Amino acid sequence: MNYVMLKDVCAINMGQSPDSNSYNNTGDGIPFFQGNADFGVRYPITRKWCSAPTKLAAPGDILISVRAPIGAMNYAKEDCCIGRGLAALTPDKSKVSPEFIFWLLKSKNTELNSKGTGSTFKAIGRKVLEETMIPEISLEKQLEVSEILERVYEIIQIRKEELQKLDQLINARFVEMFGNPIHNPLGWDMVTFDECLTSIENGKSFVCDSNAREGEHPGILKLSAATYGVYKPEENKAIIDSNDFVKSAEVHNGDLLFTRKNTPELVGMAAYVEITPNKLMMPDLIFRLNTNSKCNKIYMWKLINHDLYRRQVESAASGSAKSMSNISKERLGRLRLPLPPIKLQNEFADFVKQVNKSKVAIQKALDKTQMLFDSLMQEYFG
Repeated sequence: MNYVMLKDVCAINMGQSPDSNSYNNTGDGIPFFQGNADFGVRYPITRKWCSAPTKLAAPGDILISVRAPIGAMNYAKEDCCIGRGLAALTPDKSKVSPEFIFWLLKSKNTELNSKGTGSTFKAIGRKVLEETMIPEISLEKQLEVSEILERVYEIIQIRKEELQKLDQLINARFVEMFGNPIHNPLGWDMVTFDECLTSIENGKSFVCDSNAREGEHPGILKLSAATYGVYKPEENKAIIDSNDFVKSAEVHNGDLLFTRKNTPELVGMAAYVEITPNKLMMPDLIFRLNTNSKCNKIYMWKLINHDLYRRQVESAASGSAKSMSNISKERLGRLRLPLPPIKLQNEFADFVKQVNKSKVAIQKALDKTQMLFDSLMQEYFG
């Protein structure tokens, strides 16, 4: 198969930061996108405008993040200004399908990241993009490949939206049953976490392999196993010496895990363990919260992660805005929370369990579709 460079089939426009005085939040000028943080599922989300743009992208251009992180992509849906975190690619439609270029570059994410340079933030320049190799195949075949990938990707997004709606349903049910947890309009007793817990257990620090464990070999959870409010046992690393396994740090069904240390926006997230494999241990960045008879773990889990209560949890963290934040046992123990009757908490927990059954079915379908998508990407792009 013959190959050409990306510069042979696309115009490449590297972003540049305009004068900061031209930024605004009032809609003056055209949308301004600085980098990956502005990206949505397919199109960027407009949060800022620029009245004196320097580098522009046109509707239909492919926007690619060139720094922190490298490789994330969206399509431009209107004329917009692009900052130095982005580049805009304008495919020559007589030679290539824009959708084909989009998916091809998605497949080259690892390659592009490996070429990043910089001590603080990895970044790629124009030359890396220009010299990215593109296979020469007919436009007809490009369109066929793109159509199949688009169709499967759309199903993936539908499944993800279904999961999000079920999470929203749980959060809405929480407020319906218990009210706003900060304002406490229903007048529940306000207590501290210490009054609801029998203990807060520490995880352990281990010498680990960089790879996930295999079989029943002991492993240690990564922080990402509990970061986003859902328990992910596959996020683990194997410990080097299996004799280092510590039974007291092992995760069990029914545990409530709490990330005591993370970035400021993610610190203090909780994950409830419905089912877990054996011999997975908590790292030292995660607490296990053991509740007493006054508090249902599922109620505490959904309270900690609820949007209305997040600021309360984050207020217990120490550390600067630019560093990892930490929540100590003492600070967590002093946090206050509304405590409805245990019967009502249990009723809510039963509702969550029923919704989670639907989530499990959707997640299985999502995983299956994701596997199909990954295999197609491998088949088409290697």
